[in-house]
Amino acid sequence: MSSQKLDVVVREIAEEMKAREDRGEVARYIPQLARADPEAFGIAVIDADGEAHVGGDADVPFSIQSVSKVFTLTLALGKVGDRLWRRVGKEPSGTAFNSIVQLEHESGIPRNPFINAGAIAVTDVILSGHQPREALGEILRFMRFLADDLTIAIDEGVAGSEQRTGFRNAALANYMRAFGNLENPVEYTLGVYFHHCAIAMSCRQLAMAARFLAHGGRNPSTGLNVVTAERARRINALMLTCGHYDGSGEFAYRVGLPGKSGVGGGILAVAPGKASIAVWSPGLDASGNSHLGRIALEALTRRMGWSIFGA
Repeated sequence: MSSQKLDVVVREIAEEMKAREDRGEVARYIPQLARADPEAFGIAVIDADGEAHVGGDADVPFSIQSVSKVFTLTLALGKVGDRLWRRVGKEPSGTAFNSIVQLEHESGIPRNPFINAGAIAVTDVILSGHQPREALGEILRFMRFLADDLTIAIDEGVAGSEQRTGFRNAALANYMRAFGNLENPVEYTLGVYFHHCAIAMSCRQLAMAARFLAHGGRNPSTGLNVVTAERARRINALMLTCGHYDGSGEFAYRVGLPGKSGVGGGILAVAPGKASIAVWSPGLDASGNSHLGRIALEALTRRMGWSIFGA
């Protein structure tokens, strides 16, 4: 892979996205997110040598929201291993990310760890045996370790906004508690969940944090194994099939990479063996995924020949 070519491609994509008028709609059901600048766009690609290729607003922090679920899933698997799958499924949902209908039909077992109910159950696993502040501190330390950046923090304004308006998430959590699929008090689990979704990171930081998923569970710069190669493959598989809610098939079809989106407009993507990628544009499509983020990633994989399904 030519580093120079990647630099050019990333800069071109940033310029193209900045010029586009179709930007999607900023999330408004979380008041703090409604304040995001719809004109913002950032992209960061960290290659196998650890070199960063960035464009646009790549160093502007944003609320990563559901992208955090990739990292809480990694932590929970480290704690309980495959026992996690007794409480959360591994299948695409085909419904909205905050649907309660599916949860009722499946007796309180969320379809996968990336829809809201699934991520709340995963958060409950991390919380068990800890006080909420301890569990949240563990998640934040993990993110800082992965990104090698101690400045990563929680946006308390966003967390508070989510707690005040998160009625559907409260309904999902109470429903799972009724089926015995939450072990901790609902308010504790939701408190940790809202706060890890409110972690603020830039594209550069987020792409750095995901390097282990692009390189078989290992950080190629330090040589440290974060997870086994098998677990990295399985997390990537879940990102491919479930990472964009009921838009996951469209993302796989268009982009051809494992990816996880968040309603803050961020998308984390993985080109196995090649690079970890983060894009950010706050305007969302009808499925709640970044509109320009998906278009930018499609352009990147096409120009670099990175689709896992072939160049």
